[in-house]
Amino acid sequence: MKKINIRRIYYRFRHEYLTLNNIVIVIAFIIAANWVWGSLQMMQRNFSLQKELDDKSRQLIVAQLDTDNAKLEQRYYKTDEYKELAVRQRLGLVTPGERLLVLPPNSDAVKNADKVAATKSSFIVVKTSNFNQWMNFLFGGNNIRISK
Repeated sequence: MKKINIRRIYYRFRHEYLTLNNIVIVIAFIIAANWVWGSLQMMQRNFSLQKELDDKSRQLIVAQLDTDNAKLEQRYYKTDEYKELAVRQRLGLVTPGERLLVLPPNSDAVKNADKVAATKSSFIVVKTSNFNQWMNFLFGGNNIRISK
């Protein structure tokens, strides 16, 4: 009985599923899947190469900007204005008509007054809920506050 069932199954499989049309369809599907897989791999490779190219072009632009900046600095260091500023800073020289103003250090009272002024705020912050903020935004409730 088992042998007959196996023969029937084998016969049915061979004559219904292993036909020439089915084999051609399977081979065509395998070729199409292989083509799609190759296309996806090539797209991934192109994407990574394009990303690398963009990175290199950004690096090139940064390098060009650095060289332009260095050239501008070099031109600035050759100017009389820089030379004058450098001499004035290093040697403490002044131009005719300039006077030196020396101020005494700040007292503790002034320092404390600055701290107090920095901590005080000139406006009052009103804490409202998120819902009320949206309602004010959507229906113009903030206009009343601004106009007052």
